[in-house]
Amino acid sequence: MPPALPRKVKVVEVGPRDGLQNEKTLIPAAVKIDLVDRLSDCGFANIEATSFVSPKWVPQMADAAEVMEKIRRRPGTIYSVLAPNMKGFEGALAAKADEVVIFGAASEAFSQKNINCSIAESIARFEPVARAAKDSGLRLRGSISCALGCPYQGEVGPEAVVDVVQRLAALGCDEIDVADTIGVGTPNRVRAVMEAAARVFPLKRISGHFHDTYGQALANIYAAMEVGVSIFHSSVAGLGGCPYAKGATGNVATEDVAYMLHGLGVETGLDLDRIVDAGQFISAHLGRKPVSRAGNAIAAKRAA
Repeated sequence: MPPALPRKVKVVEVGPRDGLQNEKTLIPAAVKIDLVDRLSDCGFANIEATSFVSPKWVPQMADAAEVMEKIRRRPGTIYSVLAPNMKGFEGALAAKADEVVIFGAASEAFSQKNINCSIAESIARFEPVARAAKDSGLRLRGSISCALGCPYQGEVGPEAVVDVVQRLAALGCDEIDVADTIGVGTPNRVRAVMEAAARVFPLKRISGHFHDTYGQALANIYAAMEVGVSIFHSSVAGLGGCPYAKGATGNVATEDVAYMLHGLGVETGLDLDRIVDAGQFISAHLGRKPVSRAGNAIAAKRAA
C-alpha cells in the first residue's frame, strides 16, 4: 500500500517576489499590485508579495513599499516579504507585512559565491531580524536554498540540510522551506532530505520549494507528500529562476500544482480557473506564454 497523502495542502504563491525578481525589464508597480490582487482572489493562504532588499542589487523590488501599501489584502491571507537585514525588516514592519522571510544555503560553496560568507555567518546575520520579528509579533519563515544540489559543489547531503534546519529553528522560524533552487532533485533524494529534516523540525511546518529545471518538480512534490509534507511553494505561470544558477528555470507552475492536487482529491482552497487568468495576465505583460502546461491547456480549451 502506498503511503497516505495529506488531505489538505497549503500552496504558497511566490510569483510576485521570487518569480518577478530576476526579470530584466522593470515591471511597473501597478502591474505587480494587480497581480497580487488577482492572486488574492484565487484563495491562497499565503502570498510572497515582494522583497525589501537593496535596489542596487535587486532593482526589480525597489517599489516594495508602494506594492505593500496598495495591494488589496484578503482577510486570512498571509502576505510575506523577504527581509535579509534590519533595514529590510524596518521596511517590512512599516509596510505591515504579516511574515518576514530569511534565507540560508545548504551549500557552503553557494553561500560564499552568493553572499561572500559561510553558512554559519549568514545565519548569524539574521539573528537581529529574527529577534525583531518575534518581538513585533510577525511570523518568521526560513528558506534553505540548494537543499538538493548546488551549481558549484554539486551534490548536497541531507546532513547539510539538517544543519541549516537546526540553525533556522534556533532563530524561532515558524516554517522552514527546503528549496531545490536549481531543480536537480529527484523523488528518492527528496524523500531522504524531507525525512532527515523532519527528525529535527516538525513535519507540518516544513515546506517544499521545487524548481522544474529537469522536469522533476511535480514528482518531487508527490514524493514529499508521501513523507507527509503539506506545504508547497509555486509560482504562477512558472515565473522565476536563479541568477546564480545557470540554466535554472522557474519555480514549478502554480497551475500545474493545483491541477495535480485537485486530481488527487487533495484540498487546496484554490480556484484553478482564476489562477490560470492570473498567469495569462502576467505572461501577456511580459510578452511570452506561461511556462505551465495545465495553464496553457486550460486557456487553449477556453479559446477553442
